[in-house]
Amino acid sequence: MNLSSIEEKESELPVEEIQRETGDKSYPIWLLVNPKHPAVRHNIWAPVLSEIQDKVYRDLHTRIDTANLYTRKVVSDSRIIPNTLNWWGTELAKEIELFREIVVEYQPKILISFGSFPFEFVRRVYEIYPEKGPKFWGTSNLGDEFGKAIENFDITKTNRIPLLRRVVKSGRFIEDHNYYGENYFQYVGKKIAEKIIENKDNLKIWIE
Repeated sequence: MNLSSIEEKESELPVEEIQRETGDKSYPIWLLVNPKHPAVRHNIWAPVLSEIQDKVYRDLHTRIDTANLYTRKVVSDSRIIPNTLNWWGTELAKEIELFREIVVEYQPKILISFGSFPFEFVRRVYEIYPEKGPKFWGTSNLGDEFGKAIENFDITKTNRIPLLRRVVKSGRFIEDHNYYGENYFQYVGKKIAEKIIENKDNLKIWIE
């Protein structure tokens, strides 16, 4: 079997074979990803984390220890992820209840979701109404929700912070939200970092 055949075989592996969760549930920061789009950890979270770490280091002269960062696929089987033809099937009720039990038990301080489905999933876990359809959480609406999450940040609660699943340089989000010269990663990274710094004594996330 040649190399191209091996690569082709690997690309055909079902998404469900990727590990469901990594890290430690007791860690204060959680990432919730769509199993159909696992690349967000590299394409979105990595550059955002880089900006967070940069500001944290400049302000506090330390860094966040992310070794135990908890990352979870929003559902175990990507085939039950809703679409416009099959919106929010009954299979998701069990996933919602399971995740609700977990967040109630561990009470993460920051719960970051990527894209529309994970964010709407989290809203239903926390029974936030009205429930929204698959196309409601576009770039602009998710951006608005990010702003609200930062503005209403409360370290005594679980702060649900939505990030985009992908960033297009010429997208409307950049036009509609004045970043004062910053790109998306710089903007959201700095905003999250500011809240982390403000609550540094209540977050056990620091490198010893």
